[in-house]
Amino acid sequence: MRTTTHPTGASFVMHHSDPFIDDVSADSSAEFPDRTSMMEVRLQAQEDEITLLKSSLADALRRIRLHDQLLPLLKVLPPRRAQSLNLEDALPPEPIEETRAKLHRVPGMEEEDEEDKEAGGEQEKELSWTSSVEEPIQTEGNCALSQTGCGCVFIVAFLFLFYPCLPGQSIKMFIRGRPITMYIPSNIQNYEDLKMEPPSEKLELDWVYGYRGRDCRANLYFLPTGEAVYFIACVIVLYHINNRTQRHYRKHTDCVRCLTVHPDRVRVASGQTAGVDKDGKPLQPCVHIWDSTTLVTLQQIGLGTFQRGVGSVAFSFDSGAFLCVIDDSNEHMLSVWDCNKGTKHAEVKSTNEAVFAVEFNPSDSTNIITCGKSHVYFWTLSAGQFTKKQGIFGKYKKPKFIQCFVFSLTGDVLTGDSEGNILTWGKSAADIKTLAHEGSVFTLCTLQGGALLSGGGKDRKIIRWSADLAPEREREIPEKFGAVRTIADVDGEEILVGTTRNAILRGTFSDGFVAIVQGHVDEMWGLATHPSQNIFITCGHDKQVCLWNTEEHKLEWCINLEEYGLCAGFCPNGSVVSVGLSTGRWLVVDLQTREVVSESTDGNEQLSVMRYSPDGSFLAVGSHDNFIYIYSVTENGRRYNRFGKCNGHSSFITHLDWSKDGKYIMSNSGDYEILYCKLKHIPVNTHCDYVLTGDIAAGYREWASYTCVLGFHVMGVWLEGSDGTDINALCRSHSERMVAVADDFCKVHLFQYPCPKPKAPSHKYDGHGSHVTNVCFTHSDSHLLSMGGKDTCILQWKVVGGSAGDSRDRLASVSSSSTSSPEPVTT
Repeated sequence: MRTTTHPTGASFVMHHSDPFIDDVSADSSAEFPDRTSMMEVRLQAQEDEITLLKSSLADALRRIRLHDQLLPLLKVLPPRRAQSLNLEDALPPEPIEETRAKLHRVPGMEEEDEEDKEAGGEQEKELSWTSSVEEPIQTEGNCALSQTGCGCVFIVAFLFLFYPCLPGQSIKMFIRGRPITMYIPSNIQNYEDLKMEPPSEKLELDWVYGYRGRDCRANLYFLPTGEAVYFIACVIVLYHINNRTQRHYRKHTDCVRCLTVHPDRVRVASGQTAGVDKDGKPLQPCVHIWDSTTLVTLQQIGLGTFQRGVGSVAFSFDSGAFLCVIDDSNEHMLSVWDCNKGTKHAEVKSTNEAVFAVEFNPSDSTNIITCGKSHVYFWTLSAGQFTKKQGIFGKYKKPKFIQCFVFSLTGDVLTGDSEGNILTWGKSAADIKTLAHEGSVFTLCTLQGGALLSGGGKDRKIIRWSADLAPEREREIPEKFGAVRTIADVDGEEILVGTTRNAILRGTFSDGFVAIVQGHVDEMWGLATHPSQNIFITCGHDKQVCLWNTEEHKLEWCINLEEYGLCAGFCPNGSVVSVGLSTGRWLVVDLQTREVVSESTDGNEQLSVMRYSPDGSFLAVGSHDNFIYIYSVTENGRRYNRFGKCNGHSSFITHLDWSKDGKYIMSNSGDYEILYCKLKHIPVNTHCDYVLTGDIAAGYREWASYTCVLGFHVMGVWLEGSDGTDINALCRSHSERMVAVADDFCKVHLFQYPCPKPKAPSHKYDGHGSHVTNVCFTHSDSHLLSMGGKDTCILQWKVVGGSAGDSRDRLASVSSSSTSSPEPVTT
């Protein structure tokens, strides 16, 4: 298990078994990491409770301040009404969200913050907040109150708080015991009659970006069909290197960890980690044997037998009748299985140290070799029993890691180790040492005719050796791709190279190598699609900002940053993109020149949202310091001036959206608040100034985008009993017909939009092997992009099906009809 931190403040415990790392030994016991993970979970739960307590305290303080402000208003009311009202008794018992929902603040109520004065001496304006019902405020006599006059708005706010007969409907949902009030829009007259159905659109996996080379070995092969087979997350990709097409094997339920190809070059065996379900219960790992032509699963091996996951697999060379498996338990159990029957033939404890590779002897299927940390073991299988011989290094220094091995044409075993040597073994002793690389030898690959290829770590070299281990040719791969992780032979001359920075290269010693597959190398969070082109931007903890092409399925360009990138947003004109970083700094990058055209810093905490207004005249920057900073944008997105910030949230900003008219902002925070604000346009002399105020009708505006995970229109995406961090992101389609959801359980959901009723049905899709951190539709809604966290995988889904019409048609039909709807059925 391992813990990773959500940019919105939550922590996720990764229950996947840690893949082996070259310079770290395997845990000798599972108890210590398990106890550590349990303590981390408890600590996070305590931190969540502290966050809620802070929020409740902030609510109480606001109620007290409100109480103090409203006491003088009794003097303004008519004497009879003032006498009939007892302010102490009238204070509502409901949470402050409902109190604030009924309060219309007046500009100037907040005290000036001297710290927000800019260098020129001009005081920044602040946004006050309201979440409110768009209904006329009426007295008991049904007479609308006038809001003219300097003191009348206070009176209206007071009456709004304490009059018992105010119009408007609301619904409460609870997250971690905290009530969240959702106000029903006035255009929905029959909420109970809203029909919740799955969307008519569905998703089909179109493309997979990325490759898992950072922490896995021997996971790249070339098939006779012209396809390279490799994996990332829960998907095994078959990529035709000439036609540039992909097929996908998707029967695994968690991250794929290992891969091997049958001697017939058609069948494939792949093993996965155990993982956990949404309730934290462990899932059983297994090995799948499947047909690479039809993608049909032929056999499932070892379900319920392996612990934590499957680390290595290998077919026997005779006819591929047997499969050897090493699991990720403390003892790294070595087992042999009958491929046709799916039954276990033999099993033995191998070692408490990390095991990196296993293979049958090509000339004798009763002999098996394993290697790993400080060991090479030679196993003999007879009558269902294993006997073991330990490899003796003799006069040679025992290396810390034996990284890989192959068999020569003469039957000798050749091992590559962390000292950079290739050792030639006789029966069970090292006979000859050949210094091959500076740093580790990560991979060895034999060619027809007896030649050998070796791939280095520190020196990043690929060396071709003759059958007698004389060096013939070498080539160094570019530093940006990392070290050589694995090599696959294509035709004896051309080769494929998997690297430690999650790239696959194609090339020859003569012509060099070019990348055909690329991806991020660390956790990803930032995702944004272009407003008019088929491109999208990503950023993450690897300090890279990448621009991808959804039509050509390739990386257009990549720039390196000094800090983590956590969020991004395109300017509506499409010429620049803004990227928010982990230190409060943000950059604006020109898409054509890749140059930084503007940069600024807001606070010293990480940024979580970058969102332009629909016309591109404003940029809203959401921060973990609880503020939203507003910038005016000029010169086609190349000049930014800060003139205000939104205060009012009592926790960090998680999501925000602009209204279609660009006058309102809806935002969510880490303590599950939904707040709104209005940008009010006031002419001053011959130019325009902007005053930021609260607005009582903000909750019912039409939103240019919908990414806030809390709101009336998306209330149905939350499951009963959900934790506040179960949904990381959502995105409404531009057609306003569907909403995609990224959850904490490796799933992508597709809901109907709007979905304001509990237990809304959805289509659910697998593929990611980690919490899904973000989702986003392309500008035409033809595709959906989803981004994994630790799995470093980007999945491109094709939207299929659907019909004409949009969400407003559904709302209109409910408003004009009182026909009851059947209970929704979860898909």
